[in-house]
Amino acid sequence: MAQKVLLFCDPGIDDSLAIIYALLNPAIQLVGIVTSYGNVNQEQATQNVAYLLELAKRDNVVLIGGAKSPLSGEFTPFYPEIHGEEGLGPIRPPEMIKEELLNFDTVFNLIEEYGPELLIVDVGRMTSLAIAFNLAGPEIMNTVQGFYLMGGAFLVPGNVTAGAEANFYGDPLAAEIVTTKVERGVIYPLNVTNDAIVTPTIIDEIVATENNPFQPLMKAIFDYYYEAYQKLVPGIQGSPLHDVLTLFAITNPQAFKYIEKKVFIGLTEETLRGVSIADFRPRAEEEPEEQTVAIALELDYQEFIADFINVMTNKLPIIE
Repeated sequence: MAQKVLLFCDPGIDDSLAIIYALLNPAIQLVGIVTSYGNVNQEQATQNVAYLLELAKRDNVVLIGGAKSPLSGEFTPFYPEIHGEEGLGPIRPPEMIKEELLNFDTVFNLIEEYGPELLIVDVGRMTSLAIAFNLAGPEIMNTVQGFYLMGGAFLVPGNVTAGAEANFYGDPLAAEIVTTKVERGVIYPLNVTNDAIVTPTIIDEIVATENNPFQPLMKAIFDYYYEAYQKLVPGIQGSPLHDVLTLFAITNPQAFKYIEKKVFIGLTEETLRGVSIADFRPRAEEEPEEQTVAIALELDYQEFIADFINVMTNKLPIIE
């Protein structure tokens, strides 16, 4: 039976490829998508998700309106040099949705409906998920199977500042709320997502199969993303697909090595904003009452690439 997933995201090229991966993967059943600000504004993120769902002819995935800004209410920068003005690189999606965007309380309806069958995955700023915890409380939120969170960087460089990853940096207060309140939480930080490199050759191999309506889009947005990464990381041979890796982990947990730690997030000083910290000293042990999360620290890269090619060359699954 396919794993039921409620996805929080902010597409964005990487998020869009993650959504495509989920829609093409027969082992994943997207039941809802919460769209928030992040790589683009919330309205554009919603249009991008609606466009992808239309290509997949998936009108059974509910689309939920999420946060428009961080919990602090401050201005948040977008990244058109990485994701394009509309979030899909050179692609301008048609405006496809207005009235179908559902209210945020739909999140709680889905949790009530599916309970422990539901996995919540957040690959964007964690504002919307933090709001859900604040509104419903951990007792209700933690009735789900678990939480997969893309964010953070532990003992490795950040990708926005020297120490901070973009999702945690974008709303560090939200990241702190989520990581301290989740039970059965797993973090997929830059330690593993930076290794999820997909090359142009792999994309060309996928696109050549002409098996699904996403493949021409994949080529255009990946090439844009790769060009941006070549400027960010000189000499890089492909682009890391951070969010796709987090979806890959749903059905491939064996491809990672994990460690259980309590996580702290820098909140105040600019140099520490969004920095994720855990105690990695050899003799460090968590106190029994400490709230911990699993942190993925190592990835089987070949397993990831084999799965990525297999899924992205699928035909669209037939949904009953």
